Amino acid sequence: MTFTGFPKQAMGFWHELEAEMNKTWFDANKQRYQTEWVEPFAALLDDCAAKLAPVYKPTKLGAPKIMRIYRDVRFSKDKSPYKTWIGGGVWLGDGKRGDGTVAIYAHFGVGEDFVGAGQYVFPDDKLAKWRKVVADPKKGPAIAKIVADLRKKKYEVHAYDALARVPKPYDADHPRAELLKMKGLVVSFPDTPRGLIFKPAFASWIVSHAKAAAPLSKWLHAHL
Repeated sequence: MTFTGFPKQAMGFWHELEAEMNKTWFDANKQRYQTEWVEPFAALLDDCAAKLAPVYKPTKLGAPKIMRIYRDVRFSKDKSPYKTWIGGGVWLGDGKRGDGTVAIYAHFGVGEDFVGAGQYVFPDDKLAKWRKVVADPKKGPAIAKIVADLRKKKYEVHAYDALARVPKPYDADHPRAELLKMKGLVVSFPDTPRGLIFKPAFASWIVSHAKAAAPLSKWLHAHL
């Protein structure tokens, strides 16, 4: 299935789901969810993955994955049963969803519009490794240069969370202090041009930015 754009009426599904938020409504509209969001999103990720595969050789890209719409409410005060957005991506190698580096991650919905690459959060074992490699005088400068180059191209490179101080045992004035504080590393693509998600050209737009972000994702996958 080739990506031809999300249906122009598709965003209405999320606003209606947000207002209803019950199983009866969702069951009645489940096929609509599949047709308007899951199927075109799967096609989008498939198209992008195929075009990015040569960029990441010899590393293989995993099969695109789309997150479940059902929320895990076991430990949440918010008991809303459904997410009001769809998210998914293309992971590098055999990385599992939620734990690994992505060539592309995207989500769309109510107040949600994001496309980027990298690794959202480093698990504890990878966090320790990240800090060790970043601090290394031979290996660390490479990722610092990648980040600097992306920022020169006006990409936002950031972490979901960062420490206020450089973690011990690293010096507070370490040349890569900002990176040492980070608990993840993500490059955000520019805001999606208005109306582009409804057009086939959206896939090419994502791929162009994913190619620019590839050095960051490749470095993370190689070192973590």
